[in-house]
Amino acid sequence: MSEILWIIVSGLLMSAIALTGSITLLLKKETLHKVMIPLVAFAAGCLIGGAFFHMIPAGLAYSGISLGFFVWIVLGFCSFFALEQLLHWQHCHRTGSDSKQPLGYMILAADALHNLLGGLAIGGTFLIDIKLGITAWLAAAAHEVPQELGDFAVLIHSGWSNRNALLFNLLSGLTFLAGSLMAYLFAEQIDVTFLLPLAAGNFLYIGASDLVPEVNKQDSDTNNWVYFIAFLVGILLMLLFKILFEL
Repeated sequence: MSEILWIIVSGLLMSAIALTGSITLLLKKETLHKVMIPLVAFAAGCLIGGAFFHMIPAGLAYSGISLGFFVWIVLGFCSFFALEQLLHWQHCHRTGSDSKQPLGYMILAADALHNLLGGLAIGGTFLIDIKLGITAWLAAAAHEVPQELGDFAVLIHSGWSNRNALLFNLLSGLTFLAGSLMAYLFAEQIDVTFLLPLAAGNFLYIGASDLVPEVNKQDSDTNNWVYFIAFLVGILLMLLFKILFEL
């Protein structure tokens, strides 16, 4: 199979992983309500762990330690702060029936950027070596499954219907294919290394400034440790993937 076919097939399969969130639809409403906040905490752990264990190390490997690298992280953080303020403003001035919280849009934007970046990286890997590309794809897929479960929970928690959450999660996942095709079409003509720290800043903002406070708003004292453990599981899972796939 040619490089372009590997890139297209792997991109479509990665996009389909966005549908793993539908697993939560098999749960009863009462059960879903009980697991929702732990999943939000889990998503926060995945995002923060992904930033510290994946995006930042990869960016440093490409760019080296420099002030500019950390400036891009701060810009990524600030850009999503500005985007959220805009979404809050629009939300407050809507007169229609759209009750979706800005958090849902934020998670989709971050996921789309993450998938685009992953597509660029893995598409380029396929161009170097098919076997290496398959290995990189498997590592990315293992990283995506738990994150997509958490992302779907965040969308539902933000007021999205099940159907729209699945649809827009899938559309967000298709940016992985777009990134892979960009890598193939432009090959060595583009330098996207700045996107790594930019995405890390996005992840840190959403995880620490949106999702963690969302969990902290809960009043149930008995479940506080459950939420914290779910958060730690997300972080440790990202660390585990980092260790396993670098052996």
